[in-house]
Amino acid sequence: MLNYNQVLPEQKSFQDLQIKEVKPIMKLIIRGKKRDFISSVGKSLSILLPTEANTSSQSANLTALWLSPDEWMIFSNEPCDETSNDYSTEKLLNKNISKLDLGAITDVTDQFVMINLKGNKIYQLFQNGSPFNFNDFQYKKGSVTQTILLKIDVIIHNHKDNEVNLFVRRSFSEHLMSWVNDSASRL
Repeated sequence: MLNYNQVLPEQKSFQDLQIKEVKPIMKLIIRGKKRDFISSVGKSLSILLPTEANTSSQSANLTALWLSPDEWMIFSNEPCDETSNDYSTEKLLNKNISKLDLGAITDVTDQFVMINLKGNKIYQLFQNGSPFNFNDFQYKKGSVTQTILLKIDVIIHNHKDNEVNLFVRRSFSEHLMSWVNDSASRL
């Protein structure tokens, strides 16, 4: 893992909204088109990749987010060893996917920050900075969207009722969190 400063060193609480950075979480982008690719990922990780647009799937250890017809983000459900970038999931996928030329695996653990938001005002906050219409999204558990929040590309995963995981590139995370803190304090 890279040595970096946390965007949110501690959990922030506002009226009906709690915000915290979840770290260290292993994050991989996997890409492939062939049927053998999808079945090999499923067998290797014991998780079915979602094939329907803007959905997710989850196993005991991993969550998979659909990003495009041939691209998924897989992340660990529990924090992993902070002192190492050595992930058994990545090794397994490299062995069963990359080395067989079925697809590509990219470790984006240090590239993306995962922010967990809980509370009744999440979507009110998002609507202040995003052109995306969250009306249907907020009621579909497991929904995923890639949108813009304050002119910054983000991935939003509707994890549970009134709980979302927001993925943002590390280089934009401090700017985004500054806006979130300011906007959340005004809700």
